[in-house]
Amino acid sequence: MTHFRISDAAELLGVSADTVRRWIDGERLPAGRDEHGHRVVDGADLAAFARSRAAAPEAGSGDSSARNRLRGIVTAVVKDTVMAQVDIQAGPFRIVSLMSREAVDELDLEVGSVAVAVVKSTTVVVERSEP
Repeated sequence: MTHFRISDAAELLGVSADTVRRWIDGERLPAGRDEHGHRVVDGADLAAFARSRAAAPEAGSGDSSARNRLRGIVTAVVKDTVMAQVDIQAGPFRIVSLMSREAVDELDLEVGSVAVAVVKSTTVVVERSEP
């Protein structure tokens, strides 16, 4: 059974360790103690908590089969005559999208804009990472 220290749980949830402590103290997130007396969160409990916090689809997203939506801030836009590269920082994740310049102009994307990266892929590579 996997257990996470508060700092590791915070990193996985994209919040501060203090926030995780408040959730534990407020009994929103269950926690126990390890053999050294440190508070730890069970992996299954952390996964359930993360699922419960998952945001609903963005307003105006309409009917879509894409479920992976990452809201963030545009950090870079590089345009040429036909294509453009847009970088979005969504929490700790950097998403890079290549799209037409026309689409960037129509969406009025510029550094500092809030944008949602919608990801739909037939291939997703999953790697195991130790806590």
